[in-house]
Amino acid sequence: MARAFLRRGLSLTPAAPPGLPACSSPTATAVAPPRSPFDDRLLRLLRSEISYISDRRLPYRPPTSFKSFAVEDRPGEQWVRLRAAHRGIEEIKIDATLFDGAAEPGPDASLFHRVEALEQGQRLHLSLIVEVAHADRVLGFICSAWPDDLAVRHVLTLRGAGAAAGDRGGRDFAKLEPAEREAVKKFLQEREVDAELTEFLHDYVANKEKMELLRWLKTVESFVEK
Repeated sequence: MARAFLRRGLSLTPAAPPGLPACSSPTATAVAPPRSPFDDRLLRLLRSEISYISDRRLPYRPPTSFKSFAVEDRPGEQWVRLRAAHRGIEEIKIDATLFDGAAEPGPDASLFHRVEALEQGQRLHLSLIVEVAHADRVLGFICSAWPDDLAVRHVLTLRGAGAAAGDRGGRDFAKLEPAEREAVKKFLQEREVDAELTEFLHDYVANKEKMELLRWLKTVESFVEK
């Protein structure tokens, strides 16, 4: 439609008198406004960062499974989901965040431990919500996932016998009896929710964060170019 109006306008432009050069219509050519120096500088920075990630830190294709778990990547989201069936009678669902914290030396840590922590790099943390469904009962576990360790923080009865209306049957793992804590750990280990899983998730999330960063940079680049 716009092009039809443009052609019509050009056809109605009066011809120049004989002997005088024809004047071009101001609408005959559209000149894109030049980018500002700020936009040019921003584009250079974006392209430099994209080139660096692509050349030196290029993310790999994320795996779609780990042991008995199927892994759902969820591009653009800040979390990942794993699903598995245990012995054909239980459904296991795990939602893992991206990195949401890091361990730091305590205020009373010695200089040696502070230097050692600095040399080894940050010990990153991500959170897990584990749900195990069996018939009409659903147990939940809120966990801290470190690179080499899984720490259970809370045990929940989400549905079924023992689920309270107010707190949904939640119990602080640290306040359980030693035998109960060992039973919870064994229950999760039998379902492959253990230190090997946290190691896999740390590698997976580190790669996912690169992918999300690269996707975001390219989106911003496209926006600035326009």
